[in-house]
Amino acid sequence: MLTPEQHRQKMQKRQQVQAAHLAQCTEKGLVIVHTGEGKGKTTAALGMVLRSLGHGYRVAVVQFIKGAWCPAERTVLEHWSQQLTWHALGEGFTWETQDRERDRQCAQQAWAVACDYLKNPDYYLTVLDEVNVALKLGYLEINQVLQDLGQKPPQTHVVLTGRGAPPELMEVADLVTEMTVRKHPFRSQGIKAQAGIEY
Repeated sequence: MLTPEQHRQKMQKRQQVQAAHLAQCTEKGLVIVHTGEGKGKTTAALGMVLRSLGHGYRVAVVQFIKGAWCPAERTVLEHWSQQLTWHALGEGFTWETQDRERDRQCAQQAWAVACDYLKNPDYYLTVLDEVNVALKLGYLEINQVLQDLGQKPPQTHVVLTGRGAPPELMEVADLVTEMTVRKHPFRSQGIKAQAGIEY
């Protein structure tokens, strides 16, 4: 175990290394992907929405697939209506809509709306919620998505959430987080989604 003096010296060296590294770093708008089978992809993105709003930035949320109900997060975030724009443009889970062509058209319309925000430098952060699912199901073309992402302003951040993010998207992303599931109450105990926890 280090003595207090040894710890202080070690932390001073670490501080110097960190400062030198930060001096070499730049800033840019990030492409961020939250994917995987585990819970928390949208929740993590909404945490970034809160941070951005807290700094006074303008934010857009475009929800793909989702849209059949109003999530509690949207209700809370409406207090920032001057900074936040929210579009829920899906019609719900695909096993409930049961109409592939209609789901594809909804995703195409949502992407057109998303592109307006992606290209607008007034928006600091755009969240494309469940867009990875739309890509996985073939409702959107990956090449078109990548092309449009490539046209965003240099300082604009974008978060793409949902299971099954395609490898091509993860390759161009600056940050990829894969949520894994170790245990889930629905599968292991038959406990349904609950207010304040899942929605």
